Amino acid sequence: MTEQEIISAIEGHIAGKYPSWTIGVTDRPNERKQEHEGDGKDVSYWHQWDASTELVARRIERYFVDKGCEGAGGGPGNANYVYIF
Repeated sequence: MTEQEIISAIEGHIAGKYPSWTIGVTDRPNERKQEHEGDGKDVSYWHQWDASTELVARRIERYFVDKGCEGAGGGPGNANYVYIF
């Protein structure tokens, strides 16, 4: 998917309720989901996308943090996945 396609898909899930969602980037989405769940977060609405590159993933993350989503923070090098919950 392109950067714009991922942004559009996320917008469809978030439906303008930015503060209700957390966004992050990672290179290992399944493990990251388990980490968030282990921290007591509700990940039942988890969605993820392969952004192809870390640069694209971080631009998407910044776009949504600037709109009011909570940033999950961190994310190692090669963090090419974007996720929301």
